[in-house]
Order: sequence, then C-alpha cells, then structure tokens
Amino acid sequence: MTGFSLFLSIVQGLAAGLGVTVFVTVTSLAFAVALGFLLALVRQFARVRFVNIAIDAYCEILCNVPALTHLFILYFGLASIGVRLSSISAAILGLGLIGAAITCAIFRAGFACLPTGQAEASLAAGLTPLQTIFEILTPQAMRIALPGLGNYAVQLLKDTSVVSAIAAPEIMFFARSMVTSSFQTTMIYATAAALYLLLSLPLMQATRFLERRYGRLKG
Repeated sequence: MTGFSLFLSIVQGLAAGLGVTVFVTVTSLAFAVALGFLLALVRQFARVRFVNIAIDAYCEILCNVPALTHLFILYFGLASIGVRLSSISAAILGLGLIGAAITCAIFRAGFACLPTGQAEASLAAGLTPLQTIFEILTPQAMRIALPGLGNYAVQLLKDTSVVSAIAAPEIMFFARSMVTSSFQTTMIYATAAALYLLLSLPLMQATRFLERRYGRLKG
C-alpha cells in the first residue's frame, strides 16, 4: 500500500468517529451552558448560604478532579450498582457536568464585570427583581461571557478525546483500534490530530471574532 493510499484508508477509518465527536461536543456544550448559567444565576443572586456553599463545592470538585475519573464513575461505577449508561451517554453527562462548573465561573465573571448600581437603578425605575435580572443584567453578562464560552467550546472539543477510555466510538477510539491492528502509530495519530485541528479552526476563528467584538465590554 502506497503512502497516499495508506493515508486515505486512515482518514476513512477515523471519519467513522467524526460524527460522534461532533455530537458529543455539541450536546455536552449545550448541557454545560444551560446548567452553568442556572448555577451562576443562583450563585450570583441567591441569598441562601447553604445553596451558595453547595454550588461552590460542586464547582471546586468538578473542576479539580480529572475528567477521566468522573467518566469512570459514571460508566463503570454506576454499572456496578445496576445503573447502566451507554458510553456516549456517560460521555455527554460527564463532560456536561464538568463543563457546567466551568461555564458557571464564566457567567459569574460576566455578571461581575457589569457596572455597579445597575440593579438598584432598574429596581428604582419600577422593574421587578426578575425583570432586572433577565432583561437588564443577563443580556449584558451573556455578551461579556461569549468569548470565554468560545474558548471553552474549543477546549471541550479537544477533551472529547478522553471519552475513548470508556469505549465511546469517537476519533481517538478508532485511532487506538487502528494502531493495534496496523502499527502505523505516527501516521494514525498525526491524522487524528489533523482532524481535531480542522474541527477546532472554525471555533477558534469564531472565538477571536467574539473577543474582538465584545472584549471591550469587560473594561
């Protein structure tokens, strides 16, 4: 087999995991953003001490324990007590829960950048607390958070490579399988790296655009 033919066969083999990689990235991102935003809202505006402590503890634990540990707990640990998740479900849940801790911090930073006194001014103008949060503060915080969310999306795409450890059939899962059968280690992993780069480039460009457009709002 010529070098080019070998390359094409590797690309075809890795492409089998491309759809799963994109699916896990998109669904984990959506889950992480939704839950992270909810946690940030509660943490920012709640006045219940034990709730705030619980959210802080959640974020600390999820951010400071390796992702692989969480995935093993969800996939192997739950199975040992009779709760069986598919590898893809465990991957989405694990990465989403970790991502929620990260996006919570991003959204909280967005709220923290808002000028002080806006909430008081909105309430004085006759808006309800909920109107103040969702109509005045949240849209501004979301714009400030967009660049950080873009950076997180790029990192999440790369982090999907770890879910091959629980047999989720994404790019690295097929790369490892091909290495064990063909021993073309360098070419296979280099091709996998190129695929991740091709997927990351549009996200990186979008993130740079968001940083240029909305970065000034942080001042």
